[in-house]
Amino acid sequence: MIGRLRRTYRRMRLGTRLALGLGALSLVVFAVVGTALTTYMRDYLSAQLNDQLRLAQIAQSKSITDSGTLGKRYYRWYYAVYDVSDGAAMLRKPENAGDVPKDVDEFTSLARAQAGSDSELLRTEHLEGEGVYRLRSCEVEPGVVLVSAAPMDGIDDTVTQLITIQAVTFVLALLALVIFGRKMLRRGLKPLSDMASTAHGITSHNLTESAARLPLRADGRDGGPEVEELRTAFNTMLEHIDDSLAVRAEAEQRLRRFVADASHELRTPLMSVRGYADLFQYAAANAPEERDKHLARLRAEAARMGVLLDDLLLLARLDAAEVDAPLRLVEADLVELAEDAADAFRAGHPDHPLTVRAGAEPLKLRLDPQRIRQVLDNLLTNAAVHTPAGTRVTLTVSVESGRALVRVADTGPGIPPADRARVFDRFYRVDKARSRDRGGSGLGLAVASSLVRAHCGRIEVSSRPGATVFTVALPLSPASLTKP
Repeated sequence: MIGRLRRTYRRMRLGTRLALGLGALSLVVFAVVGTALTTYMRDYLSAQLNDQLRLAQIAQSKSITDSGTLGKRYYRWYYAVYDVSDGAAMLRKPENAGDVPKDVDEFTSLARAQAGSDSELLRTEHLEGEGVYRLRSCEVEPGVVLVSAAPMDGIDDTVTQLITIQAVTFVLALLALVIFGRKMLRRGLKPLSDMASTAHGITSHNLTESAARLPLRADGRDGGPEVEELRTAFNTMLEHIDDSLAVRAEAEQRLRRFVADASHELRTPLMSVRGYADLFQYAAANAPEERDKHLARLRAEAARMGVLLDDLLLLARLDAAEVDAPLRLVEADLVELAEDAADAFRAGHPDHPLTVRAGAEPLKLRLDPQRIRQVLDNLLTNAAVHTPAGTRVTLTVSVESGRALVRVADTGPGIPPADRARVFDRFYRVDKARSRDRGGSGLGLAVASSLVRAHCGRIEVSSRPGATVFTVALPLSPASLTKP
């Protein structure tokens, strides 16, 4: 039987399947809405009945206190007044025979419970021969308890009528939805019959030139069982286009980023090596005792270039989301790193006077010295590239408010206000023409910003004509560092 139903369903047209699925979904929605509405209505009516009991007992309690009588009564309601003492509840003689039901056990039990309670009590009980009632008790005065009961069959009748109306309405709406929805779906799916020719013609397009989807050519012919085949063929071709273009674009983007990072990041150590080589050549001819020092500097800069190459290759893999590269954290002296960066800057940019302001005491931090040195080199090189020759540059290291601060300041023309918010964006250049002439790619400040954030720090810039300051703030406590 189930197999036959499955085969019948598979032979159905797509519009019929969608209409049935929509009908099933609508049935679930109707059931949830109907259940929620019914529950809300029952709770609302119950709350209304509770309020009626409360208001009636307030008036009757006052009447009992003033005149000893219940006062106003409601049709089919029951009332019982008890004298309660030492845990025993004694029913007073009712004013009218119809004030209490034949079985008052539930009333008596509630009156005893009220004697030991600080607030009014509510119960729903079935009274023999009467039906379901809502009972409420309150203390009229010390030792006197009033128990009132109101029938709940009105609530049940209202809820039953609501359920009947909902069921009829939902069934009619469901039938209309399935019938008319099926017709509308079939009409809307007719253009799919022309998708086969579009899918077969996709191979005539150059996939390397455009990522645009091919237009659908709907001629209004009726659809049929072949719609599924055409839809599958069309989606397969579109997925082929999207996947091919996405892979190609991603590969090109990774290549461009790698080349740009490599050209930018290797320029700084190469200029340092060139400067130290000139110094070594000068020392070989004029100061032999300085040769070993400059040779050591050359070797150090060459080693740093090797590390930068490794990092750039790792950066290319990271762009492809293949690996994770944690920082190589060690305890290092920030002052010493600043002085090394200053020496390299003086060798590579002798036309920019550099002043270093740092305390005599070491400033030990847990950081990646290679990465922080890279940040310092980028900031100093940025100051040299974007200022004219002779501009004074200042490198300051200090401790303020529990943070280590490194400031790179120059007296150049400054950064225009419109460009300050974007100086840390990748490939963004303030002076694009001059940056290209000097080989800049707009990555230096972006790389510096990323590395500082990886150390749980932050980098800021302030600028006006004659004073541009980049401030790097790093945490002093090792506990502040988390995995980048």
